[in-house]
Amino acid sequence: MEAAGERWDAVVVGAGPNGLAAAVRLAQSGWSVLVLEAADQPGGGLRTLELLETGCRHDVCATVHALTAVSPFMSRLPLDLVVPTAPLAHPFDDGSAVLLQRSVEETARSLGSDGQAYLRLIGPITASADSLFRDLLGRLRLPRHPFLLARFGIPGLLPAARLATLAFKGRRARALLAGAAAHSMLSLREPITAAFGLVMLASAHVGGWPFARGGSGSVAEALIGTLQALGGKVRCCRPVGALTSLPPSHVVLLDLAPRGVLEVAGQRLPPSYRRRLERYRYGPGVFKMDWTLEGPIPWRASECSLAGTVHLGGTLEEIALSEHEVARGRHPEHPFVVLTQPTLFDGSRAPHGRQIAWAYCHVPNGSRRDLTGAVEQQIERFAPGFCDLVRARSAWTTDVLERHDANCVGGDINSGRQDLRQLLARPALRWTPYATPDPSLLICSASTPPGGGVHGMCGWHAAGIALRRAQVRSVRPR
Repeated sequence: MEAAGERWDAVVVGAGPNGLAAAVRLAQSGWSVLVLEAADQPGGGLRTLELLETGCRHDVCATVHALTAVSPFMSRLPLDLVVPTAPLAHPFDDGSAVLLQRSVEETARSLGSDGQAYLRLIGPITASADSLFRDLLGRLRLPRHPFLLARFGIPGLLPAARLATLAFKGRRARALLAGAAAHSMLSLREPITAAFGLVMLASAHVGGWPFARGGSGSVAEALIGTLQALGGKVRCCRPVGALTSLPPSHVVLLDLAPRGVLEVAGQRLPPSYRRRLERYRYGPGVFKMDWTLEGPIPWRASECSLAGTVHLGGTLEEIALSEHEVARGRHPEHPFVVLTQPTLFDGSRAPHGRQIAWAYCHVPNGSRRDLTGAVEQQIERFAPGFCDLVRARSAWTTDVLERHDANCVGGDINSGRQDLRQLLARPALRWTPYATPDPSLLICSASTPPGGGVHGMCGWHAAGIALRRAQVRSVRPR
């Protein structure tokens, strides 16, 4: 229970990156802000735990901060980010690999005859990345840089599998784009999946796909430290079952997926809006694994030891088949695996001589199938002897992940399917998507634009709506 007589300008329910970003923006404007978190540790997907062995720090959910480094909000925080030698490697069965480097030109040179095509496709995007990411991560409105967005958006509207075959002739460049596009968690035969691929490749070149030193929990700590320095408060172990249990405030911001919004605030919302939230669609889930290892992963392609992230899926055709099977509600025989190896670049995460690894593959939403064998088989395929180095492992099905972060409904780490329809109508089609029919209630989770990823912009934009409404009503925060 909160202290009797407490009053706040804003109460935020949920201490994930978006809830904390909303709280920081409001506190920067002089508002008194209270953040309530149901778990015993703040951060939502930004938490780090010793899951397997003492001294070995594993990230619960987010680990590679691809969008953190390019976020207009998060990039201004005092974060200690570790940038790996190369953002990404993509190995093949013949023992070779594509190494995506920070330099677009060096990456292009490694793609042989597709190098010039890669430069034409990615070069202009990375050259104007600051402007592009401000538009992509901004509020839904007419873009400030329409010609730049058109140059990105026209190829981006295509299915990723289609763009890969149109733009490139060789397997290396095609697979590189396919692996990046698979972060959409959609079938690569669907429209706009190419846009996800282009965004991920551009963010790798610009931001380097960094890790947070010591674990992703340090990002949450930086957000909380900023908030507390401004007078804001964060209280954990405070589950909210209904809005009536909250202390009085001018506005409530919910860092919750639509299912959570309905549970907490359903009685305050009209039936028509409730039905729209009930129809909100969640995307595929993830099956996640963590390992402690005796030593570095023994990649056949040495380039993989230079990369923070490794995409394990082989060719474009294999990756596209895997993602299409998941989209159809099936478990692929050879899943596309995203693996990270943070201790190669951040020794603070494990005792000397030990390594940790983190990986996931996509599965149908709500799947409880244990895919340990399939995931480790994909790793062994490109790194024979991997399993011999395993000291301990954990395997999380979608229900375990959801227990650690309720916004990952059915294991969906994006808090909602990110197809074209739901990028625009997220969580419901409204001129101001963060607003609800109740003027004192806003949604600030990743179920609002611009969607998933550790960028904080969903919360930042929702807080901006609260500030503008208060200004229009000439309501002073205190």
